[in-house]
Amino acid sequence: MNPTLLLLAAASFFIVLAVTPRVASFMLKRGILGVDVHKATRPRIPEMCGVSLWIGVLPSILIASIADPTRQALYLAFALTGLMAGLVGLIDDLKPLHPVLKPVLTALSAAPILILKVYEPFPYLPFIGRSRLTIVYPILIPISLAVTSNAVNMMDVFNGVMPLTSIIAFITAFAALTLLGRGPESYLALCMAAALAAYYRYNRYPARVFSGDSGSLFVGACLGAVAILGRIEVVMVVALMPQILNAFYGLSSVGRLYERREVKARPVVVLPDGRLDVSKSRNAPLTLTRLILAEGPLSEKEVLKVMAALALLSSALAAVTYMLTPW
Repeated sequence: MNPTLLLLAAASFFIVLAVTPRVASFMLKRGILGVDVHKATRPRIPEMCGVSLWIGVLPSILIASIADPTRQALYLAFALTGLMAGLVGLIDDLKPLHPVLKPVLTALSAAPILILKVYEPFPYLPFIGRSRLTIVYPILIPISLAVTSNAVNMMDVFNGVMPLTSIIAFITAFAALTLLGRGPESYLALCMAAALAAYYRYNRYPARVFSGDSGSLFVGACLGAVAILGRIEVVMVVALMPQILNAFYGLSSVGRLYERREVKARPVVVLPDGRLDVSKSRNAPLTLTRLILAEGPLSEKEVLKVMAALALLSSALAAVTYMLTPW
């Protein structure tokens, strides 16, 4: 990879590290706070701090686009896709959107990729290799971005889970793209992983900041964009199985698109000793967390470890998928 790109990725790390406390202070002063419902004391934490990821990542990518005009369309498509999804999240944080409207709006974040024509409708499949989906592929792009954006958003339920599982997925993408010799695309994955690593310092247990939809939708859209722009779609589907399955379980159990705010019966309850247990309510949605807690109560940190282990397992399976694909 070009040394300039490595420096820009490092810059994203340090910018997020420096900016996140300031964003948290800004939100705190304006009363933009969220309740940590998985703590017995229910502390109020600064919300919408995922905006610091925008501040760290987007300038780095814009500088990369100036430094390499030949790949400018690629960089701009990625930056605009993430920004559009992030803005949807920002609106949702300030004024909750209808649960049907939000995925529709996140699907529209595919517009930069489609307009700038930086995609190739020839995804690589395991055992088969290069396939041809000329007509269907452009339709799948907005659907894919809506899925990744909202799946990551629905995974953002415990301290540190969203950034940690996303870091693992981005590192998987970085490794695959580096092996394929796709430098600019691998930089995008590395830049996101670096920014999230800095952000994780503040969001890990016990969280000092909450991402808000402005952060989780931004990260989810960037994951989808890396998969599409890097042409590693199937590899990333496997890497993101925990996020995708968590979203599928929730939607299938409720039977429709829904917002966490709408759910009166929470899937998890906090015991007097601070551990988490499965809700006994039949109206509570089925989630990955409920499956993890099926054998008994766990602390929030233990749940995070299980989710991280699942993300690592999915990344290992993604590596196997990579090896089984004729590139």
